[in-house]
Amino acid sequence: MDLLRVEKELKKRLSYPYRWGRKQSDSWDRDTNFIYKTYTFESLLKKTEQFNQELRDYALNRWYNYWSAMAAEDIFTSHDNVEANKNIYDKLIDFKIIDIPFDHKTSIFPKGFGKSYEYAKEHKKELIQWLYENQSQEGRKHLKNRLFVVLYNDLEMQHWKMKSEIIQLKSSIDIYINNFSTKNLCKLDFGAGEVLSDIIWLQKGKN
Repeated sequence: MDLLRVEKELKKRLSYPYRWGRKQSDSWDRDTNFIYKTYTFESLLKKTEQFNQELRDYALNRWYNYWSAMAAEDIFTSHDNVEANKNIYDKLIDFKIIDIPFDHKTSIFPKGFGKSYEYAKEHKKELIQWLYENQSQEGRKHLKNRLFVVLYNDLEMQHWKMKSEIIQLKSSIDIYINNFSTKNLCKLDFGAGEVLSDIIWLQKGKN
C-alpha cells in the first residue's frame, strides 16, 4: 500500500464536516459498500453527489475510517513478527503478533471516559476496560484480544482528524512492534476467560 498516497487522499476529507446523521445500519452499509473499491476522494464525491446530505456524510465517514484502518493494518503486517489473518471474514482476528491473535481498533479519545488524556496514559488498563464495555456495539463487538490505537488532538480537539496522519501512525506502530513485549500487555477478564490488550497512543505532533 502506498501510505503517502493514502494520507494525501484522507486529508482531502478534512475540509468537510465530520457528521454522523445516524448510527451504523445494514441498509446504509449496503448503499455505501462501494467505498471498499473507491481509492480517491474525488471519485468518492462523484459517487455520492446524488445522495441526500445524511447518506453522503455517512459514506464519507465510512470511506475515511475504512482506508485509515486498512493503512494501519498494512503497517502492522509489514513487520516480520506480525502475521496477517488470511481469512478476511474473521471479525475477531486481524493479525497475530508472535502468535498472539489480535483485533485492531482505531479509536478517538472518548469524552465519555470522563477523565483526562494524561490520566488515561497513566491508567491505560482503566481506559481499555472502558473501551471494551462502551465501544463496538455493532457487528465487531467481542471480548477477545484487541489492540487499540487511541487518537488525541490536543490543538483543535478534533481527534477524528488524526486518522489521516498515516505517516505519524506508522512511526508509532513501528516503535510499538519493534519493542513488543507480552509483559506490557494488560490482562482482563470479563467472565469468559483472559483477554490480552494494549494501547498505542497517537497524539498530535507526538508519538
